[in-house]
Amino acid sequence: MTYTGEVEVGGPADVQVAGDLMITKVAVGEMNNNAYLLRCVLTGEQVLIDAANDHETLLGLIGTGGLARVITTHRHGDHWQALATVVERTGAETVAGEDDADELPVPVTTRVRTGARVRVGSCELEVIEVVGHTPGSIVLAYDDPDGIVHLFTGDSLFPGGVGKTWSPEDFATLIDDVEAKIFARFDDDTRVYPGHGNDTTLGAERPHLAEWRARGW
Repeated sequence: MTYTGEVEVGGPADVQVAGDLMITKVAVGEMNNNAYLLRCVLTGEQVLIDAANDHETLLGLIGTGGLARVITTHRHGDHWQALATVVERTGAETVAGEDDADELPVPVTTRVRTGARVRVGSCELEVIEVVGHTPGSIVLAYDDPDGIVHLFTGDSLFPGGVGKTWSPEDFATLIDDVEAKIFARFDDDTRVYPGHGNDTTLGAERPHLAEWRARGW
């Protein structure tokens, strides 16, 4: 089956291999959150991005291979409702942005800022702070050996726009960060895996940046 990135709650996960990383995407919970299980194909080490909901589904994906760590993209509750149970069952370490870490329901093992690296076996994810949706939102970038960058954006970037903000100042911060730290740096073939909904690419979204800024959301 060809990976599409189109998943729905209660439906099957979608799986692809990108370089040395297997990416499994699943939708969980009432808010149709995406969770991503990353597995290094060389070492078998696994890392989960956003233990959003439905711990049984997530634990089923993790299986018997163990879980090294859970990365939470930001503080909003729909992205961590299963976190405590997943950590309790697996003993996984926890990773979150420095400015959101205190708002999570479990102690955070590793607090990160821009430039930090999070290992997934032989692979690594680069942390990029993209502020505005929350003060400590992070994007995770994986540069695969084939030259394609994969961005796990949480709720900072979606198909069709940036994430929700609650003031003009927060929106300005978010759109500025997305333009400067994401679009100005990465190529059009960069793949985007958001916290809700379908995947996209920077090439598909780039022509609309001025429109997003003008509309203010």
